Amino acid sequence: MPSVLLYHFPPSAPSRFALMTMRTLGIDVEIKNLNLLQKEQFNEEFLKINPQHCVPTIDDDGFYLWDSHAIATYLVGKYGQDSGLYSEDLKERAKVDSMLYFEATVLFARLRALCVPFIFGSASSVPEDLKLNVKDAFNTLNTLLNGKTWLVGERLTVADIANAAAVSNAVVVGYNLSQHPNVDPWYKRCQTSIKGFEENLKGADDFVALIKKNYSAPLFP
Repeated sequence: MPSVLLYHFPPSAPSRFALMTMRTLGIDVEIKNLNLLQKEQFNEEFLKINPQHCVPTIDDDGFYLWDSHAIATYLVGKYGQDSGLYSEDLKERAKVDSMLYFEATVLFARLRALCVPFIFGSASSVPEDLKLNVKDAFNTLNTLLNGKTWLVGERLTVADIANAAAVSNAVVVGYNLSQHPNVDPWYKRCQTSIKGFEENLKGADDFVALIKKNYSAPLFP
């Protein structure tokens, strides 16, 4: 299997989602880190590859693709059709897609709205409404996991990997998963079932370190 080049920013949960998918599929990964805070994504070379100047981005033998969800499903389709990470069943695949969209538009989006202002030093206190939005997202995730081992079906899918990457960022900023009796054991299963999870946790530590440069207290004390 040829290597796939990943343009990566470790503090980014979507970027780590793409990397964990690649690790779980056993893909040979060449990683090129881009420091988004130093605006390396605007380098002329990278803009030719990705005019949207975002990570993750992959180069698969001259095929360029960005957005973590598109990357994950593409890679499963090309390199892991038998992996079970993205079902061949139409209805089950639609459920996986639904949970990918939940992560992108609800869970990750709400965490991003809360956390990013602290990275750029534009927030001096934690807005209660944004904290409540995050908790509401976790309440929904907890309900979606009722009676389930995994988010969709009876096995790990890319939906679990995506959501686990986002959850890891919440944990490092102080969010307490024990208040969600379904989320907490699910997240622990993800840690032992997803390859590359230790790399993910290191990236989450990098994420909270960026916040602590401007705000040292936990966002969820």
